Amino acid sequence: MAIAKKTPASAPQGGLSYNPQFCPAGVNPFDTVEWEIRDAAIRDYKGVAIFEQLGVEFPAGWTPLAVNVVASKYFYGDSAAGNGSPADGKREYSLRQLVYRVTHTISRWGMENGYFKTQADADAYERDLAYLCVHQMGAFNSPVWFNAGLDVYGLKAGRPIFWFNPETGKTEKVDPMVHPQCSACFILSVDDDLDDISSVYAKSIRLFKHGSGVGSDWSTLRSSKEKITGGGSPSGPVSFMKVQDAAGGTIKSGGKTRRAAIMQTLRIWHPDILEFVRAKSTEEKKAWALIEQGYDGSFNGPAYGSVGFQNVNHSVRADDAFMEAALAGRPYALRSVTDGTTIEEIDARSVMREIATGTHICGDPGMQFENVIDRWHTCKASGPINSSNPCSEFMFLDDTACNLASLNLRKFVGEDGQFDVARYRAAARTFLVAQEILVDRAGYPSDRIAANSHRYRPLGLGFANLGALLMSMGLPYDSDEGRAVAGALMAIEHCEAYACSAEMAAAVGPFAGFAANREPMLDVMRMHRDAVQTIGATCPLPLREAAQECADRMVALGETHGYRNSQVTVLAPTGTIGFMMDCDTTGVEPDIALVKYKLLAGKGEGLMKIVNGTVGSALARLGYSDAEAVEIMAFIDAN
Repeated sequence: MAIAKKTPASAPQGGLSYNPQFCPAGVNPFDTVEWEIRDAAIRDYKGVAIFEQLGVEFPAGWTPLAVNVVASKYFYGDSAAGNGSPADGKREYSLRQLVYRVTHTISRWGMENGYFKTQADADAYERDLAYLCVHQMGAFNSPVWFNAGLDVYGLKAGRPIFWFNPETGKTEKVDPMVHPQCSACFILSVDDDLDDISSVYAKSIRLFKHGSGVGSDWSTLRSSKEKITGGGSPSGPVSFMKVQDAAGGTIKSGGKTRRAAIMQTLRIWHPDILEFVRAKSTEEKKAWALIEQGYDGSFNGPAYGSVGFQNVNHSVRADDAFMEAALAGRPYALRSVTDGTTIEEIDARSVMREIATGTHICGDPGMQFENVIDRWHTCKASGPINSSNPCSEFMFLDDTACNLASLNLRKFVGEDGQFDVARYRAAARTFLVAQEILVDRAGYPSDRIAANSHRYRPLGLGFANLGALLMSMGLPYDSDEGRAVAGALMAIEHCEAYACSAEMAAAVGPFAGFAANREPMLDVMRMHRDAVQTIGATCPLPLREAAQECADRMVALGETHGYRNSQVTVLAPTGTIGFMMDCDTTGVEPDIALVKYKLLAGKGEGLMKIVNGTVGSALARLGYSDAEAVEIMAFIDAN
């Protein structure tokens, strides 16, 4: 891929010259796999189908798990309408339809917005992108599969969405079928004002509807220990958090079966911090008490369904001063939200104990380390990072959004067992360009998010299946060797993506907020380059050399041209799209068990058995005989 020429226009009028790396000219990417007709079904523990679609078309190599997940989650249309085309009132039934709908839409948008030099470049790009998706080498976040390209079916939506028009420089209300919501991650600001709090609820509900999650920092709300203007005491942020949680429990994500995802953060100095720390564990104990009384404790049962905070993640925003006080056993001051005066002092170490206890009981609260986050913040001049998306991978300015995509690491291992760095780098560039194209064609839940998405253009390319990759290499996940490989792979993807972003900046100019943030952003890029040098010597030399080359190139291009995007990578958990790519492990995590059962939300409780398919290659790498491997695999599958 190369940039044709530099231009100051808002769209790359010179465009990209695209050299295909995966699917050459004259080859249809859909003809590179063998297709077969399957039946997709998800059944509850009684064997009753909670989802069923007969006669779906998928590549022969896709597992039943991937088929069931994609058919149930991403095919558009009513399953009762029958197979066909949504243009005819039917339901999508083939992966060809889904992948074509998304990749052709992105290619078309790219050509219309001048991202490609010629139609031949756009066609070559579309072939490569479709090839990567069909071969499970990469996938976009769920909202892209839910929403992108539905206008090709002539569908129209009722409620408008906000879109930033680059030609006029203003936001407009538009049809979400034409400008679909494509981002999974949103961070919303919250002001200490009832009207603004209400608007956060409304924005959140719109986001949930289109399949996205939302995060906010609620530290701006006065604590229950302060005063309100008319007299009396405020109810405090935790009470308002409960309302957002309830909305998340009502609205299905993307109109599907999954409930919404929410992150709620509170700073450690907030006077209501202990109420926040205890909030989820208190509700968990209520559910336990109901279960002991005989109430159903399953996913959709009345025990957990009747207690709060089941649709949210909680994270404490801790600063260095608190952590140092906890280590030293010193008191720590809780401050008024309105004037910053000290309201009371708490024992920092005992608060850390409470946080750990809550995490032990129910997994929350987590912790976000404020000073470290801001140290690596690329846009310090535009404001601080206050919160994150629900899974904490996207951290950026308030009222911003990020669309995600992930590469399947196992798919870049060749038949010789070596990791193909060149194809990995090419795939990173291909997906990053797609995500960049989505920024200005997508819709957003508010005019401010639409404007900020255009101004800062944050993207979130990541990877999945790291645990399985290390397993296949015979490397323990918790080892110096494993960490070195992981560091190199992340560095290659991250730095290659930023280098690609700098190339796009050479053609179209950097993101609008770059000039004000040039020095802090370049400082962060140099920090990344320096960090590459700390990758352990246990990492294979080709990976270390590629990481350093990408890092040097990223900084050099950025110093010359700036960057098109304020952020380019995150490590998302890749839940649903991980199943779509037949990953044995999710984003950066190890496997929790070789055999797992996934509980699916829906009309019933569908259980899907998931067996780690990497075990066979790992056993071979570790020297087990074929007969031993067959016996071990049979034992795993039977248990």
